Amino acid sequence: MKNKYTGVMKLSYSALCLALALVLPFLFTGNVPEIAKQLSPMHIPVMLCGFLCGWPYGLVVGAVAPLLRFAIFGMPVILPGGVAMAFELAVYGFICGLLYRVFPKKIPYIYVTLIISMICGRIVWGIARFALAGLMNSDFPMSAFIAGAVTKASPGIILHIILIPLIVIALKKAKLIPDE
Repeated sequence: MKNKYTGVMKLSYSALCLALALVLPFLFTGNVPEIAKQLSPMHIPVMLCGFLCGWPYGLVVGAVAPLLRFAIFGMPVILPGGVAMAFELAVYGFICGLLYRVFPKKIPYIYVTLIISMICGRIVWGIARFALAGLMNSDFPMSAFIAGAVTKASPGIILHIILIPLIVIALKKAKLIPDE
């Protein structure tokens, strides 16, 4: 399996994940952009990139996706949301890739990896939003953090916890993710 899973393959998977991060929000929004904010479709391919390709690729795809999407489509709004999201998604890709490599390759650990990455990413998002609010001379109270990271994000959190492990398990069964 290691012979087939080269750097070129990882780069190809990363490019596919980046492309999915750019287009998935269109598929989720329809006529209601608020749905995409709640379901966080850009997060899915970034976390999958971490599982598929490892932490370096997940980190880069996560950091680049919101910035590239803004440059191409004008969304997400770059300040403060897009920059904070770039930090958040970079952490998602990094933690998923790192923990998936470190933990045993058993199904419960896929969930553990995912949940830890989601917690870390949301904390980093909050720190980034707080820092950007200070730089922009505005405020970002704890209530805004709770609303953005938990309350409004609940549908996306549930979707990710259901969907991402199923995709990772399917990719493992198809031998598209190595059992290093």
